[in-house]
Amino acid sequence: MTRKNVWLYYGRKLLIFALSVFLLSALVFFIARLAPGDPLVSYYGDRVEKMSPEEREWAEEKLGLNAPIHVQYARWLKGALKGDFGISYKYKMDVMDVIAGRVVNTLVLGGIAFVLIFSLALGLGLLCAWYEDRLLDRILCKLGTVISCIPEFWLSLMLILIFAVNLRWLPSSGAYSVGNATNLGDRILHLILPLTVAVLNHLWYYAYMIRNKLLEEVRAEYVLLAKAKGLRRRTVLFRHCLRNIIPSYLSIMAISVPHILGGTYIVETVFSYPGLGTLSYESARYQDYNLLMVLCILSGAVVILFNIIAQIINERIDPRMKANEVEEITEVTQLGR
Repeated sequence: MTRKNVWLYYGRKLLIFALSVFLLSALVFFIARLAPGDPLVSYYGDRVEKMSPEEREWAEEKLGLNAPIHVQYARWLKGALKGDFGISYKYKMDVMDVIAGRVVNTLVLGGIAFVLIFSLALGLGLLCAWYEDRLLDRILCKLGTVISCIPEFWLSLMLILIFAVNLRWLPSSGAYSVGNATNLGDRILHLILPLTVAVLNHLWYYAYMIRNKLLEEVRAEYVLLAKAKGLRRRTVLFRHCLRNIIPSYLSIMAISVPHILGGTYIVETVFSYPGLGTLSYESARYQDYNLLMVLCILSGAVVILFNIIAQIINERIDPRMKANEVEEITEVTQLGR
């Protein structure tokens, strides 16, 4: 691939990303505005019920809600391109400031869950592949299947009932106790239950994928040749099979980010954990349009970005996919001439 084609290749990916985010913003904007509910309640509270028609009209004009929807979107997009996303109706402060106070909590919970899921999934996948069709493999497969089928919200409620309500060992909500924001031990205690749910609900799904990838490699012809040369099974599995699935493993990690992010949002909502998931639920519930827009675009951009990264990794793993992409780029270049 020439340097020009490389620039065209990545430029095309960037264009797809930008266009996808733009379409997402338009879709979210129009759906949010057409959804039932009164955004003035989020800003003014119960005072809305006592407003006269003139006061209500003034309030809508102040928030820019009296213009047609397409005009509202044009205004929002113009401000967004300049870095101005407006104020949160509920919190009466800049949207980015509201998000900045929550994003760290989501990154901590989601980041630790992500690392644990794929570290444990790799270990479980190796263990099951090593003991294929033996008792341990069968027990882990059945146990993992049962746990992965349990809904996150139900598992969360059961853990809260057992460990927070009955045993009183762990806190049931929040990121820290009142006055203990800087207490690392207290923060860890508040992470245990939501982290357990986030990990258990996704762990076996990826462990099973890794197990199957390893078993595909174990049955490959080069493994039979290696065994015929006298190499030990452990050496073949860890030195050859494991190394060969690493590109696929990285691709699975990239494409799993949206899956784990969505699970983290659900867990945050159930445990009232102050992250972006809880904030998204509140913004949708109270018709906090500006906050909802940024959260949806931020989450959507992450999903789109990691899907594109996974596609790039897959194209590097399978040259045929990349060849098709290059052919399309070359045709476009020739048509341009």
